[in-house]
Amino acid sequence: MRRTTLTAAVAVLALTTGCGAADMTRQASPFANARGAKTVTLSVQSWVGAQANVAVARYLLEHELGYRVDTVQIDEVPAWDALSQGRVDALLEDWGHPEQEERYVDDKKTITRGGDLGVTGHIGWYVPTYLAKRHPDITDWRNLNKYAHLFRTAESGDKGQLMDGSPSYVTNDKALVKNLELDYQVVFAGSEAAQITQIKQFAKEKKPFLTYWYEPQWLFEKVPMTEVKLPPHEEGCDADPKEVACAYPHTPLQKYLNADFARDGGRAAAFLKRFRWTAEDQNEVSLMIAEQKLSPEEAAEKWVDGHASTWKRWLP
Repeated sequence: MRRTTLTAAVAVLALTTGCGAADMTRQASPFANARGAKTVTLSVQSWVGAQANVAVARYLLEHELGYRVDTVQIDEVPAWDALSQGRVDALLEDWGHPEQEERYVDDKKTITRGGDLGVTGHIGWYVPTYLAKRHPDITDWRNLNKYAHLFRTAESGDKGQLMDGSPSYVTNDKALVKNLELDYQVVFAGSEAAQITQIKQFAKEKKPFLTYWYEPQWLFEKVPMTEVKLPPHEEGCDADPKEVACAYPHTPLQKYLNADFARDGGRAAAFLKRFRWTAEDQNEVSLMIAEQKLSPEEAAEKWVDGHASTWKRWLP
């Protein structure tokens, strides 16, 4: 969950590595950028929605187009370096990294835009809906200090806890707390998986919590949450990371391809450019991986079996 300021590890892979996994850019695939070979390497971000994209793309590349697909888990910003250098061929869910885009797409031209994923991402602060019903005014940021005592934890001390996920996600939260003069402490759960576990535990006990979270995300179906309204986002209000005092934007999520792969990748490159689905599609696969404990391949196969009219449009 990045993400514009994020990107995000409930899937089988992420359960073992965590959302804040070490930089894996050196884990180069032997198949990446292999011209003329029917091989593709996809970058996998550590949040389950991104893993759902890769699972379905991989399944169709292998079963419909006859490619061998390798995957490499890389954190958000290092993924751009790996993509530029050809260690991976494609990144299927980027939440907005304008500096990386300017450097690699516009200036170096080692990465090319792969088109819209079809999903709009949004990061925000959320409280459980059961708490919002008890205290309706808690969903206005100007009233958060009034309720800070409800969110105190051992980690936050005498301040309220604002729970974030992985430190690897780009986040404005520390700046927001400071610039909005909020009596809160940002506490990192460590990964998306750890954050989900904590949210579920709070919800089971009907405890108050305030958390950085994002849409689309399957957890909303299990734990209803209500967004806290921050000062409205306006163009440029988050240009200086230290001065941010506005809400996160709504971001159409984008795909990016290594420039050589985009030119020479044949049907695989054409397929990935045409890959486009909805938040509902992504959440359906994510839920199978995260809650039903299907492997990514099993979840992808189940989704593919039921959505032929969608994915057949992606085939070149």
